Amino acid sequence: MNLKDSYAAVDKGELFVKGMHISPYEKGNIYNKDPLRERRLLLHKKEINKLFGLSMQQGYSIIPLRVYFKGHRVKIEIALAKGKKLYDKREDSAKRDAKIAIERTLKDKLR
Repeated sequence: MNLKDSYAAVDKGELFVKGMHISPYEKGNIYNKDPLRERRLLLHKKEINKLFGLSMQQGYSIIPLRVYFKGHRVKIEIALAKGKKLYDKREDSAKRDAKIAIERTLKDKLR
């Protein structure tokens, strides 16, 4: 199962998770489902309406965080998240580059 690049969206009053990859069963036959198909999440109408209202605000999206089993059911933990601004991404990449440079110089000095 891969949650990378997956998100949840409200469509006709129902919540669907999109972009989540679930590998097909190896010993399955022609009845295996498409690994990237949309999957409906079961939530109460109030919860769906609340998430839909909050996700309509600028920059917010509903993303799955983790998948776990509870009994014989598979549950998905979702969160309302806000994307990074471009200047935040630049700042993070500058910090990462500086950290790599420091590690290289320390490694060279230890040799």
